[in-house]
Amino acid sequence: MKNTDNPFSFKTATLGYPILFVLTIWLVYWFEIRFGVIFNSWGVYPRTIEGLKGILFSPFIHGSVKHLFNNSIPLLVLSTALFYFYNKDSWRVLLFGLFLTGFITWLIGRPSYHIGASGIVYMLVSFLFFKGVFSSYYRLIALSLIIVFLYGGLLWYVFPIEKGISWEGHLSGLFVGFLFSFLFKTKIEKPKIYKWEQEDYKEEEDAFMKHFDENGNFVPTPKEEKEEFTSTNFQTPNNSSLENKQPKVKITYTFKKKDNL
Repeated sequence: MKNTDNPFSFKTATLGYPILFVLTIWLVYWFEIRFGVIFNSWGVYPRTIEGLKGILFSPFIHGSVKHLFNNSIPLLVLSTALFYFYNKDSWRVLLFGLFLTGFITWLIGRPSYHIGASGIVYMLVSFLFFKGVFSSYYRLIALSLIIVFLYGGLLWYVFPIEKGISWEGHLSGLFVGFLFSFLFKTKIEKPKIYKWEQEDYKEEEDAFMKHFDENGNFVPTPKEEKEEFTSTNFQTPNNSSLENKQPKVKITYTFKKKDNL
Protein backbone atom coordinates (compact mmCIF):
# COMPACT_ATOMS: atom_id res chain seq x y z
CA MET A 1 0.00 0.00 0.00
CA LYS A 2 1.44 3.36 -0.97
CA ASN A 3 2.23 5.75 1.83
CA THR A 4 2.60 9.32 0.68
CA ASP A 5 3.17 10.73 4.17
CA ASN A 6 6.17 8.74 5.26
CA PRO A 7 7.28 6.22 2.65
CA PHE A 8 10.78 5.55 3.99
CA SER A 9 11.70 4.33 0.52
CA PHE A 10 14.84 5.33 -1.37
CA LYS A 11 14.03 6.95 -4.70
CA THR A 12 16.14 8.61 -7.38
CA ALA A 13 15.02 12.06 -6.22
CA THR A 14 16.19 11.29 -2.68
CA LEU A 15 19.82 11.60 -3.76
CA GLY A 16 19.35 13.33 -7.11
CA TYR A 17 18.15 16.72 -5.84
CA PRO A 18 20.80 17.04 -3.09
CA ILE A 19 23.55 16.22 -5.60
CA LEU A 20 22.12 18.79 -8.01
CA PHE A 21 22.06 21.43 -5.27
CA VAL A 22 25.68 20.79 -4.26
CA LEU A 23 26.80 20.62 -7.89
CA THR A 24 25.19 24.02 -8.53
CA ILE A 25 27.13 25.80 -5.78
CA TRP A 26 30.37 24.24 -7.07
CA LEU A 27 29.58 25.40 -10.60
CA VAL A 28 28.98 28.94 -9.36
CA TYR A 29 32.36 28.97 -7.61
CA TRP A 30 34.04 27.50 -10.71
CA PHE A 31 32.47 30.25 -12.81
CA GLU A 32 33.94 32.89 -10.48
CA ILE A 33 37.42 31.38 -10.71
CA ARG A 34 37.27 30.69 -14.43
CA PHE A 35 36.09 34.16 -15.50
CA GLY A 36 37.56 36.21 -12.65
CA VAL A 37 34.29 37.53 -11.27
CA ILE A 38 33.17 37.90 -7.69
CA PHE A 39 29.53 37.46 -6.70
CA ASN A 40 29.89 38.56 -3.07
CA SER A 41 27.84 41.67 -3.76
CA TRP A 42 24.91 39.35 -4.46
CA GLY A 43 24.90 38.20 -0.85
CA VAL A 44 22.59 39.36 1.92
CA TYR A 45 23.34 42.91 3.00
CA PRO A 46 21.15 43.59 6.06
CA ARG A 47 18.46 46.22 6.11
CA THR A 48 18.98 47.51 2.58
CA ILE A 49 16.71 47.10 -0.41
CA GLU A 50 19.62 46.01 -2.58
CA GLY A 51 20.61 43.40 -0.01
CA LEU A 52 17.26 41.62 -0.31
CA LYS A 53 18.40 39.83 -3.47
CA GLY A 54 20.90 37.94 -1.34
CA ILE A 55 18.03 36.06 0.31
CA LEU A 56 17.74 34.04 -2.89
CA PHE A 57 21.33 34.06 -4.19
CA SER A 58 23.57 34.01 -1.10
CA PRO A 59 23.35 30.21 -0.48
CA PHE A 60 25.04 29.64 -3.87
CA ILE A 61 27.96 32.01 -3.24
CA HIS A 62 31.11 31.05 -1.30
CA GLY A 63 34.29 32.91 -0.52
CA SER A 64 36.85 30.09 -0.70
CA VAL A 65 37.31 26.41 -1.45
CA LYS A 66 37.43 25.69 2.29
CA HIS A 67 34.16 27.55 2.81
CA LEU A 68 32.60 25.67 -0.09
CA PHE A 69 33.84 22.26 1.04
CA ASN A 70 32.72 22.78 4.66
CA ASN A 71 29.18 23.39 3.45
CA SER A 72 29.03 20.80 0.65
CA ILE A 73 29.31 17.57 2.69
CA PRO A 74 26.78 18.56 5.41
CA LEU A 75 24.43 19.92 2.76
CA LEU A 76 24.54 16.67 0.80
CA VAL A 77 24.07 14.44 3.86
CA LEU A 78 21.35 16.51 5.52
CA SER A 79 19.28 17.22 2.41
CA THR A 80 19.41 13.52 1.49
CA ALA A 81 18.10 12.67 4.96
CA LEU A 82 15.38 15.29 4.51
CA PHE A 83 14.19 13.81 1.20
CA TYR A 84 14.32 10.26 2.55
CA PHE A 85 12.56 10.69 5.91
CA TYR A 86 10.32 13.70 5.13
CA ASN A 87 9.70 13.36 1.41
CA LYS A 88 6.29 15.02 1.52
CA ASP A 89 7.56 18.18 3.22
CA SER A 90 11.09 18.25 1.80
CA TRP A 91 10.59 20.97 -0.81
CA ARG A 92 8.58 23.18 1.51
CA VAL A 93 11.26 22.91 4.19
CA LEU A 94 14.04 23.73 1.71
CA LEU A 95 12.39 26.60 -0.15
CA PHE A 96 10.63 28.27 2.75
CA GLY A 97 13.69 27.66 4.90
CA LEU A 98 15.94 29.35 2.36
CA PHE A 99 13.76 32.47 2.19
CA LEU A 100 13.00 32.73 5.90
CA THR A 101 16.60 32.09 6.99
CA GLY A 102 17.83 34.73 4.55
CA PHE A 103 15.19 37.23 5.62
CA ILE A 104 15.97 36.89 9.33
CA THR A 105 19.67 37.27 8.52
CA TRP A 106 18.75 40.43 6.60
CA LEU A 107 16.95 41.70 9.71
CA ILE A 108 19.54 40.95 12.41
CA GLY A 109 22.84 40.77 10.53
CA ARG A 110 25.81 43.11 10.73
CA PRO A 111 26.28 45.62 7.89
CA SER A 112 28.30 43.25 5.72
CA TYR A 113 27.73 40.81 2.89
CA HIS A 114 26.53 37.43 4.23
CA ILE A 115 27.17 34.56 1.81
CA GLY A 116 27.22 30.77 1.86
CA ALA A 117 24.85 27.84 2.41
CA SER A 118 25.69 27.48 6.09
CA GLY A 119 22.34 29.00 7.08
CA ILE A 120 20.59 26.20 5.17
CA VAL A 121 22.86 23.63 6.85
CA TYR A 122 21.92 24.91 10.30
CA MET A 123 18.26 24.98 9.33
CA LEU A 124 18.41 21.32 8.26
CA VAL A 125 20.34 20.26 11.37
CA SER A 126 17.79 21.96 13.61
CA PHE A 127 14.76 20.64 11.73
CA LEU A 128 15.94 17.03 11.54
CA PHE A 129 17.00 16.98 15.18
CA PHE A 130 13.92 18.54 16.76
CA LYS A 131 11.47 16.83 14.40
CA GLY A 132 12.91 13.43 15.31
CA VAL A 133 12.77 14.17 19.04
CA PHE A 134 9.18 15.42 18.90
CA SER A 135 7.98 12.50 16.74
CA SER A 136 8.75 9.83 19.39
CA TYR A 137 9.36 7.40 16.52
CA TYR A 138 12.41 5.22 16.89
CA ARG A 139 13.77 5.72 13.36
CA LEU A 140 13.59 9.49 13.58
CA ILE A 141 14.97 9.55 17.11
CA ALA A 142 17.91 7.51 15.84
CA LEU A 143 18.34 10.10 13.08
CA SER A 144 18.36 12.88 15.70
CA LEU A 145 21.13 11.12 17.63
CA ILE A 146 23.17 10.75 14.44
CA ILE A 147 22.69 14.46 13.71
CA VAL A 148 23.95 15.36 17.19
CA PHE A 149 26.94 13.05 16.81
CA LEU A 150 27.93 14.45 13.41
CA TYR A 151 27.04 18.11 13.71
CA GLY A 152 26.59 18.88 17.39
CA GLY A 153 29.77 20.96 17.34
CA LEU A 154 28.13 23.44 14.98
CA LEU A 155 26.16 24.84 17.89
CA TRP A 156 29.12 26.96 18.98
CA TYR A 157 29.05 28.92 15.74
CA VAL A 158 25.68 30.49 16.44
CA PHE A 159 27.66 32.83 18.70
CA PRO A 160 30.15 35.50 17.55
CA ILE A 161 33.24 33.49 18.51
CA GLU A 162 35.18 33.81 15.24
CA LYS A 163 35.63 36.84 13.05
CA GLY A 164 34.47 36.58 9.45
CA ILE A 165 31.78 33.97 10.12
CA SER A 166 28.12 34.90 9.72
CA TRP A 167 26.88 33.70 13.09
CA GLU A 168 23.68 35.62 12.37
CA GLY A 169 22.97 33.33 9.43
CA HIS A 170 23.68 30.27 11.57
CA LEU A 171 21.40 31.52 14.34
CA SER A 172 18.66 32.30 11.81
CA GLY A 173 18.86 28.81 10.34
CA LEU A 174 18.78 27.20 13.78
CA PHE A 175 15.66 29.15 14.71
CA VAL A 176 13.89 28.45 11.40
CA GLY A 177 14.55 24.70 11.64
CA PHE A 178 13.20 24.64 15.18
CA LEU A 179 10.11 26.58 14.07
CA PHE A 180 9.49 24.26 11.10
CA SER A 181 9.66 21.18 13.34
CA PHE A 182 6.42 22.47 14.90
CA LEU A 183 4.74 23.87 11.81
CA PHE A 184 5.08 20.84 9.50
CA LYS A 185 2.87 18.13 10.96
CA THR A 186 4.20 15.12 9.10
CA LYS A 187 2.23 11.96 9.79
CA ILE A 188 4.59 9.22 10.87
CA GLU A 189 3.90 5.68 9.78
CA LYS A 190 3.06 3.62 12.86
CA PRO A 191 4.92 0.35 13.33
CA LYS A 192 2.94 -2.84 12.68
CA ILE A 193 1.18 -4.25 15.75
CA TYR A 194 1.23 -8.04 15.81
CA LYS A 195 -1.60 -10.13 17.20
CA TRP A 196 0.24 -10.99 20.42
CA GLU A 197 0.91 -7.28 21.05
CA GLN A 198 -2.75 -6.31 21.07
CA GLU A 199 -4.48 -5.58 24.36
CA ASP A 200 -7.27 -8.15 23.85
CA TYR A 201 -4.84 -10.98 23.03
CA LYS A 202 -5.49 -14.20 24.96
CA GLU A 203 -2.80 -16.82 24.84
CA GLU A 204 -5.11 -19.73 25.64
CA GLU A 205 -7.22 -18.96 22.55
CA ASP A 206 -4.28 -18.80 20.17
CA ALA A 207 -4.33 -21.86 17.87
CA PHE A 208 -0.55 -21.76 17.49
CA MET A 209 0.13 -21.60 21.23
CA LYS A 210 -2.06 -24.68 21.77
CA HIS A 211 0.73 -26.71 20.18
CA PHE A 212 2.88 -26.13 23.28
CA ASP A 213 2.46 -27.52 26.80
CA GLU A 214 3.10 -25.67 30.04
CA ASN A 215 6.83 -26.45 29.78
CA GLY A 216 7.13 -25.04 26.27
CA ASN A 217 7.42 -28.41 24.59
CA PHE A 218 5.89 -28.81 21.14
CA VAL A 219 2.80 -31.05 21.09
CA PRO A 220 1.61 -32.17 17.64
CA THR A 221 -2.11 -32.39 16.90
CA PRO A 222 -3.21 -36.07 17.30
CA LYS A 223 -4.61 -37.65 14.16
CA GLU A 224 -7.71 -39.80 14.35
CA GLU A 225 -7.19 -43.37 13.25
CA LYS A 226 -9.41 -44.47 10.44
CA GLU A 227 -10.22 -47.78 8.85
CA GLU A 228 -11.92 -47.99 5.57
CA PHE A 229 -14.00 -50.80 4.14
CA THR A 230 -14.74 -50.52 0.45
CA SER A 231 -17.37 -52.29 -1.58
CA THR A 232 -17.28 -51.71 -5.31
CA ASN A 233 -19.35 -52.61 -8.38
CA PHE A 234 -22.65 -52.91 -6.57
CA GLN A 235 -25.07 -54.18 -9.28
CA THR A 236 -28.43 -55.88 -9.59
CA PRO A 237 -27.71 -59.64 -10.35
CA ASN A 238 -29.35 -61.77 -13.04
CA ASN A 239 -30.93 -58.86 -14.81
CA SER A 240 -29.31 -58.23 -18.15
CA SER A 241 -31.65 -55.37 -19.08
CA LEU A 242 -30.95 -53.53 -15.88
CA GLU A 243 -27.25 -54.41 -15.92
CA ASN A 244 -26.61 -52.25 -18.95
CA LYS A 245 -28.53 -49.31 -17.49
CA GLN A 246 -27.52 -49.63 -13.84
CA PRO A 247 -24.61 -47.28 -13.05
CA LYS A 248 -21.71 -48.58 -11.03
CA VAL A 249 -21.79 -47.39 -7.43
CA LYS A 250 -18.86 -47.11 -5.06
CA ILE A 251 -19.65 -47.08 -1.36
CA THR A 252 -17.03 -46.28 1.25
CA TYR A 253 -17.57 -47.15 4.92
CA THR A 254 -15.52 -45.37 7.54
CA PHE A 255 -15.26 -46.64 11.12
CA LYS A 256 -13.70 -44.58 13.88
CA LYS A 257 -12.12 -46.36 16.81
CA LYS A 258 -12.75 -45.01 20.26
CA ASP A 259 -9.88 -44.95 22.74
CA ASN A 260 -11.85 -46.79 25.46
CA LEU A 261 -12.63 -49.83 23.29
